[in-house]
Amino acid sequence: MRRFPPERIVCLTEETVETLYLLGAEDRIVGVSGYAVRPPRVRREKPRVSAFTSADIPKILALAPDLVLAFSDLQADIVADLARAGVAVHLFNQRDVAGCLAMIRTLGALVGLPERAEALAAGFAARLAEAAAAVRDRPAPRVYFEEWDAPMISGIGWVSDLIGLAGGRDVFPDLSRQPAAKDRIVTSGQVIEAAPDVILASWCGKRVNVARIRARPGWDAIPAVRDGRIHEIKSPLILQPGPAALTDGFDAIRACLA
Repeated sequence: MRRFPPERIVCLTEETVETLYLLGAEDRIVGVSGYAVRPPRVRREKPRVSAFTSADIPKILALAPDLVLAFSDLQADIVADLARAGVAVHLFNQRDVAGCLAMIRTLGALVGLPERAEALAAGFAARLAEAAAAVRDRPAPRVYFEEWDAPMISGIGWVSDLIGLAGGRDVFPDLSRQPAAKDRIVTSGQVIEAAPDVILASWCGKRVNVARIRARPGWDAIPAVRDGRIHEIKSPLILQPGPAALTDGFDAIRACLA
């Protein structure tokens, strides 16, 4: 970094944007992902410089950032371009709830606000633990989370963790530990065999078509379909591995399992 703490930060994904706002460090953000919607005022306040797998490198460089925050292997090419241009980049790669909490603490350290970050992460962790304790003795419904419909992709680690904390049981827990979406592809037959009691769907920003899910061949035998327990959770709430998933995304899962 050119200076510490960094004064000019670009965030290429939503979760670091929201975390910096929650830490009271939003004035340092000079550019954000086009998908950033939390808090709502971010769309009015900050210039958009990237999608998820693409970015306007000249626009980012013109902002003269001290630090760029990225996420996952899907942004590795963007990170490489920025590194070659002499920009300091930190790439996060959290894939479960523990990783989301670690991201908050790490980001706090990177921007010189470790105490605030610790309080924020500890507060999220305590709330999750309290909610989990409240449902510990209840029967756990079997839950299938669908991240994409064609091909069908099951939920990633933090989603699986949140399902468990909400009192459910992910029907594909082993797949959830696979970081790449291509390694979480499931077949229709696998879902039918898993017999979920609840189906949760969040199709990466595309509106979920519940009728289409219900009409899949053979799915009328699935308890969730038979009982009308198919629910959409909006992608900005659950598919960003940070504060949104730990709060509103988790609450949405809890409501669906109640």
